Amino acid sequence: MTEPDVASVAAKLRQQLADQLAAAGWLHSPGWRAAVEAVPRHELVPRFYAETDAPGLTTWVPITPELVGLDEWLRLAYADETLITQFDGREIDWADPQPISNAHPTSSSTLPSLVVRMLEDLQVEDDHTVTEYGTGTGYSTALTCHYLADDRVTSVETDPHVGTRARANLARCGYRPRLLIGDGLSGAPGCPSADRTIATMGVRSIPSAWVRQTRPGGLIVATLRGWMRSLGLVRLTVEDEHTAHGRFLSSDPSFMIARQQDAPESLGMLPAPDEGTARDTRYSPEVLTMPDSGFVAQLALPHSRYFSMPADDGTVSTYVLDASNDAFAVLTPDGEGWTVRQGGPVRLWDAVEQALASWRAADSPGPTEFGLTVTPDAQHVWLASPDGPSWRLPA
Repeated sequence: MTEPDVASVAAKLRQQLADQLAAAGWLHSPGWRAAVEAVPRHELVPRFYAETDAPGLTTWVPITPELVGLDEWLRLAYADETLITQFDGREIDWADPQPISNAHPTSSSTLPSLVVRMLEDLQVEDDHTVTEYGTGTGYSTALTCHYLADDRVTSVETDPHVGTRARANLARCGYRPRLLIGDGLSGAPGCPSADRTIATMGVRSIPSAWVRQTRPGGLIVATLRGWMRSLGLVRLTVEDEHTAHGRFLSSDPSFMIARQQDAPESLGMLPAPDEGTARDTRYSPEVLTMPDSGFVAQLALPHSRYFSMPADDGTVSTYVLDASNDAFAVLTPDGEGWTVRQGGPVRLWDAVEQALASWRAADSPGPTEFGLTVTPDAQHVWLASPDGPSWRLPA
């Protein structure tokens, strides 16, 4: 396939992608559709890894034109899929790329449907300025530059290698936004306040710098998450340099968590078999994994993670461990019910049960019935209204 043929095929695939996103209800406005049809994603992600559907450990395989052919490379580049470009914070050896398993993706080009949905939710107008946190490959940056203009877009990337590569690829495609390398959780140093702020990585709470650097009346769109799961997409209206409020738009979107906020590698010490106090519980570990109850459980357990492990007799118990204070809860099947054994300075499963009781009393609403208030002193996720039950997010 010659270079003009690549350009022609890529243009057709972009139009098909725009049609697909519009049919799915993610792409609405003419401006963002024009951006999707114009931005050459294949130029921004010339080499990437794609997840396989093989059983067992999650495995990714390298995708380049040389390895899979131009047609397949282009098809995958314009699929509504996340394309991985880095694992465990280390650069990939593209001289001899190999399948990768048992690794942690740390940079990617996020699936276009999520990128476009967030940009639509940002409610950008022609005279706005936008600050983006998490440049990654630069795909969402390029879309925003096409919608507005380069001088209205600032993007902050924490990884120097990722940022340098994005800068070069964006320039090759004709986009030259203000691109900063640094800790995005600390804001965009030296930049004026923006009308709109968007984050393409998950955060445990909204950084105060983002509120401070968004103009009063401006919007922040980001995904909140914990160490167990994503909480989801939230949109906030900024009141002043310290205060913002808004609601969750969905619990579905999930980004890689900001590297500075990732969970500790160690889960801590397992409790001894006779440690803690046991009692019956009406809830099984399933409440941690179900979509809506899992959202509530994450709010109740902001510093916790969980895993399951069989005992010598084959009984599988679920361990919930708090990284901040060594508290624990162990759930074990007991006939047709469950027993929980708890210990440490706080009772983790008591907190889950109390949160679920408040949620059920409100008729078990979905995440879009929850909101977030950011003040100088704290950040609280609340249920139904700011005066309803609330949970404090970690600082």
